[in-house]
Amino acid sequence: MSDKISLLVADDHPILLKGLVDELETFNYNVVAAVNNGAMALSEITSLKPEVAILDIQMPLLTGFEVIQKSKDKNLNTKFIILTSHKEKGFILKAQKLNIHGYILKDEPSVELHKCIQAVASGETYFSSEFKRVNQDEVSPELEKMKFLSPSERTIVRLVAQGNSSKDIANIISISSRTVEKHRSNIIKKLDLTNEMDALSNWAQEHKDFILSI
Repeated sequence: MSDKISLLVADDHPILLKGLVDELETFNYNVVAAVNNGAMALSEITSLKPEVAILDIQMPLLTGFEVIQKSKDKNLNTKFIILTSHKEKGFILKAQKLNIHGYILKDEPSVELHKCIQAVASGETYFSSEFKRVNQDEVSPELEKMKFLSPSERTIVRLVAQGNSSKDIANIISISSRTVEKHRSNIIKKLDLTNEMDALSNWAQEHKDFILSI
């Protein structure tokens, strides 16, 4: 069955990407594309329509989750597997919300990915055996508070997580620095953070991986 399954693989680490492609080819999969950023992944998925796409979460231009959401918006039939080193429950919950078929950890043996591909191609869901599927109430309470933020406030939190100053953010989204500071103050209140100068920046850095994936 494996030699009939067309795959796209996306990872921004060249060595890992090559190693992954080599491993998949030993199982006789048809790897139709191997790309190193999310935008290329979306373009190739749209063009080639592989049966299964294997994506890292953190990639340049578009995250794996963003690629999946945009593919679903295009009504593409490609099934998705997240291959990542992230074990945090927040990421797993995000995968469940997007109805992603597979979620595998990079440190697992290649045969585990092979099993996942076989299951996903058959219409089944296959999550790593290292963790159970999580429920909404198991996600970090601090990250749960993100749902109380407005779209504009979420954008600012993402920009803060990327290391931007208030002045940088004002320039990026074309608002005044004063407006940014007002947003930051509201965000701090909604997240129940302290009033220390770097409270939001420190919080955003601590949860950076999850913030940038949503």
